[in-house]
Parts: sequence; C-alpha cells; structure tokens
Amino acid sequence: MSAPRGRKAVFLDRDGVLNAAVVRGGKPYPPSNLDEVRILPGVEEACRRLRRAGWLLVVVTNQPDVARGLARREAVEAINRHLVQRLGLDDVRTCYHDDADGCGCRKPAPGLLLEAARDHGIDLAASWMVGDRWRDVEAGRRAGCRTAFVDSGYDERRPETPDLVVHSLAEAASGILEEPLMKATDLKVKVFADGADKAGMLEMYADPLVKGFTTNPTLMRKAGISDYRGFAREILACIPDRPISFEVFSDDLPEMKRQAMEIRSWGPNVFVKIPVTNTRGESTAGLVGELARAGVQLNVTAVFTLEQVRAVSEALGNHVASNISVFAGRIADSGRDPLPIMAEAVRIMSAHPRQELIWASPRELLNVVQADQVGCHIITATNDIIRKLPLLGKDLAEYSLDTVRMFRKDAVSAGYTL
Repeated sequence: MSAPRGRKAVFLDRDGVLNAAVVRGGKPYPPSNLDEVRILPGVEEACRRLRRAGWLLVVVTNQPDVARGLARREAVEAINRHLVQRLGLDDVRTCYHDDADGCGCRKPAPGLLLEAARDHGIDLAASWMVGDRWRDVEAGRRAGCRTAFVDSGYDERRPETPDLVVHSLAEAASGILEEPLMKATDLKVKVFADGADKAGMLEMYADPLVKGFTTNPTLMRKAGISDYRGFAREILACIPDRPISFEVFSDDLPEMKRQAMEIRSWGPNVFVKIPVTNTRGESTAGLVGELARAGVQLNVTAVFTLEQVRAVSEALGNHVASNISVFAGRIADSGRDPLPIMAEAVRIMSAHPRQELIWASPRELLNVVQADQVGCHIITATNDIIRKLPLLGKDLAEYSLDTVRMFRKDAVSAGYTL
C-alpha cells in the first residue's frame, strides 16, 4: 500500500497579506496589539475558496520585534489566535528571532515552511508561498514552492522572479485556483469503479485508469442479481488482478464474521466490506480488528464521522491491506463540506501505511479532483463519472464552442422553424 501522499498548502505571510500592515516611511510593520488588527478586504473569502478547494492554509511569519524588545510575544500570539479563528487557518508558524541570531527559521530561510511540511505531510513542490516582501518569496523559492508576490508598493527591495505578481490575497487565490487543471493521467488518487453490472464492470476493466472495483448488495439488487456467490465468482474469473470489494450482508456480528471468511476465500484480490455498525448501531470495530489480525483484507464502509474513522483505523492497525470508505458525497448531501473531514481522515490514517482512505459516493467529476488534492488514496465512482475523466483539463473556450455546436446540431436535427 502507498503511504499517504503529500498535501497541497498555501503558505501565507501574515502582516500585509492577511491583515493590514502599519506602513511608516514606506516600510511595513506589524500591528502592536489585537486592537490594531484589520483583516484586509477579500481575505476571508479567499481563505474560504482555498479551503474549499482542499488547500491547507499555513501562516509563516517573522516577528523580530520580540527579539528587539519592541513587542511582547503574548501580543503576537493573541493576533495569531484571532486570525486562526476568523480565517480557519490550519497552522501558524512564527520566528521570533532577528537577523543577528542566525536561525534557520527567519525568512528568507525556509525553516518555517520545511517544519510545517514535515508535520503536516505537505508536498512543497505542489504548494505556494504568498507574501508581500522579498523575504517571503525567497523563502518559498528555497523551500521549492511556487511563489506569489503581493505588491503593496513598499519602498524596499523587490523579490526576484516570483511566479505570480498580484495586489491582494484574493487575486493570488484566483491565480492559484485558476491554474491549468490536471489531466486524467496526472491523477494520483486511484479510481475504482462502483457498480454491479457485469458488462459495465468489464468496460471499466478495459480502461487503464480504473485500478479496482467496489460493489454492494444494493447495487447488485438493482442489477437484478439473485445469486450473490455465483455473481462474485463470475466477476472474479473475469477480473483476477485488480482489487474488488464484496460486502457481508448479515446484521449479526458472528454471522458477519462467517460471511467475511467465506468471501475472503474467493480470491487474493478480494476485499471484504464490513459496515461500520450493524442496523442497531452496534460498532463492528471489534470484529474489524479480529478479521484484520486474521489477515482478511477489509473495506470498512458507511463511515461518516471522524470518530468512526479513529475507531476503525485503530482497530485495523497495520496488520493487512485495508480501506476505510468515508461517504463524502452523502456528507455533502447533508449540507456539510466534506473536504476538512477527508483531510483530517488522511491525517488520522497516516500512522498506518497499509490503510487507504476511500472517497465514497462522489456526485460529480470535480470530486475526483478534490479527492486527489486532499490526499485520498482511492475514489469510487460510477461509470458515468469515470467516462467524464477525459474532460479533465479541457480548454473552456473549446468546451464552450462544442456546446454551441451541440445546440445547433440538435436544433437542425429536430427540424425546428420559427
């Protein structure tokens, strides 16, 4: 199993990017206390947009006035806490040293970024540093990030060759989010086909982008399947070399175990799906742990909460290849943003490298991109969504023209007249 992949982050300078700097003599200075803090226009919405797109938000700030005796550390930390609460930041890293201290954390040194990357599993090459001074841009460059310079017109040295020059965090966020979209071949998340129609499954098996399969009793019933065992064996004979999940359907824990052991015997590529609880709300964590210790490859399904993720991850341990299926689509159906939940699930499971997180029940192709950005290992998708994968990265002007041509063709074909 692959270890959890690096997550994308936007590293943010604080003063002059998130909150207004105090400008004196053409140079920026930090607010001295919380009463002086003014969050800049567009910052809250920019942070929301970046978070929705799956980016971690990490502040990296120099505060040398503490070392110089001009500011109190408590005041700096109070401002940091306020910004975390207002903007939903994931972390704040602060250097309190001055240049003479020769530390590795004071920007332009990249220490703050490197520490945060280690602690949060951040892929620096896929991340951005946004700042309003040359030190910020240089720190990002040394860390291996792309860089955005917020040009506030200060009377000081300018950075060399930032990737993006903007005038606000809102503008930087637009540049970050509107970069060319990935193509299907760029995806790191593994795409599994979710279905129970033999012809559809074999169609997906012929697609090299599809790395595995999942099914469940509901899908089988819709497909008109009456012989559970017979269908499973038929599919496994056709698809012997990619993971396939089959679910137990008993509501009784001892019977679940018996069914799991039989399903496990059907083939080396079989994962046994166990619901996180039975219909009485009784946790299956104990059974999951027992099966994992027995070497049964598991896919624990119908997971919705982080408490369930923690319990299941602890029960699975690192005994055997296993999946935890978090139903991100259904979470979104309840009006909740699934991205923070999925990101935290990745972090929780990172202690056990044989566990892989599944983004289950996606509703649209965008969910595949979101799953990839947040660090999910697998996304299950219907054939209809998988067939749209070639649209990833399609030029929007070209897509617009294709749409107009479709409308024109259909109108002509229908013989409409006015």
